[in-house]
Amino acid sequence: MSYLPHNQEKSQPSPALIRKATIGAAVGSVVEWFDVAVYGYLAATIGQVFFAISDPTVALLSSFAVFGAAFVVRPLGGLYFGMLGDRIGRQKTLAAVLLLVSAATFGIGIVPGYASIGILAPILLVLLRLLQGFSAGGELGGASAFVAEYAPPKRRGYLVSFVEMGAIAGFLLGSVVVLTLNFSLSQHDLLEWGWRIPFLLAAPMGLVGLFIRNKLEETPEFEALRSSGKVLKNPLKQTITHHWKAVLVVGGFALFQNAAVYIILTFLATHISSNLKYGAQIGSISSVITMVAVCIVIPLTGALSDRIGRKKVLGTSCVAAIVLAYPLFVLMEQGSVAAIAGHVGLGIILGIFLGPVLPAMNEMFSTEVRYGGFSLGYNLSASLFGGTAPFLVTLLIANTGITASPSFYIIAAALVTFFVLVATKETAPRILESRAKARESAGAGTPVLEGRETA
Repeated sequence: MSYLPHNQEKSQPSPALIRKATIGAAVGSVVEWFDVAVYGYLAATIGQVFFAISDPTVALLSSFAVFGAAFVVRPLGGLYFGMLGDRIGRQKTLAAVLLLVSAATFGIGIVPGYASIGILAPILLVLLRLLQGFSAGGELGGASAFVAEYAPPKRRGYLVSFVEMGAIAGFLLGSVVVLTLNFSLSQHDLLEWGWRIPFLLAAPMGLVGLFIRNKLEETPEFEALRSSGKVLKNPLKQTITHHWKAVLVVGGFALFQNAAVYIILTFLATHISSNLKYGAQIGSISSVITMVAVCIVIPLTGALSDRIGRKKVLGTSCVAAIVLAYPLFVLMEQGSVAAIAGHVGLGIILGIFLGPVLPAMNEMFSTEVRYGGFSLGYNLSASLFGGTAPFLVTLLIANTGITASPSFYIIAAALVTFFVLVATKETAPRILESRAKARESAGAGTPVLEGRETA
């Protein structure tokens, strides 16, 4: 079932306006997720700077624990910004989200280390990570809803996928910056001051992103909702009472999405560097190549889902993860080149899933609760299964000695998401329209496209 329109509307925005909305949302996502990603790529270094721990494994666990702490408040950020976006609009809310995350990230870059201010250093680090997590809770739901409400129905998968590609491009940019630092600086200089550079970049990048988002116009669907006086005073209540099943489905989709993203795109750089002992440079190179591959795959599978449906593409990714995750992790143990090949293979599997997942999630909610409903389901899953993933798989390796054990986490997540997919109806407009035409030609009368939003 889809709550977004299935067929072309007469009042469809101009191609130039659609392009501007897509680029604006995607660029903002680049900035937002760059800010979030750099912490993960510098986890080993941050562990040494902010924690007075001689054991590198314990220091890394402490750093990943702080990484996971930000996810505790992600659902709260999703609730707050989701309700705000469903009440005052997507554009203003997205600008506020970007401003907050940029300020928090810049703050991390200026906090002194443990050697300078003692226990206050990790305390301030945790507080700033909590602010990062709170703001991140409002980003993906808002940016994807923004594009989904502009996009022509039969190109929605393709256009909304650029929001996800922007998020991965943010991870990629963070990885490139860290790679440059690893090649340019000695380990001593990186520990002393070099690690701060990516966090300080958040200030100018945030200003650019804020300028772009402030130039965007509100979505036609939300403007229509507002002009008709149908904006809800309490969208959260409506979401919980009438859309709770969709919230659970989004959480089920996001389980594999978050587990895979934070293992493949965040943890594996450190895993290759520290656990497999190929060095920080190989870890960074592998991350860059993998994320380039993911960025290429995302719009392709987003467009493919417009033609054959969201479920088929998402299901293909889940099955591939279940079958191939463990062999690819074992491959990564066979040398540095094999490690990069295994990493890229995992990234391609992830990219297949990321293309159609955001449009599918947005199509499950009506306009008056879309931002909040998406954000609630997605961030609950991110909090439980995404932010904890690097910590849990690091602990798993430490306790079992099996360096391929992170694959078990990915396989379990893919299994759960696959079963959710099986129980979920298709939402792609082209598929729903073709089914409706088939019913009409079979003599069922004039079709009413299932789930068609009338507000």
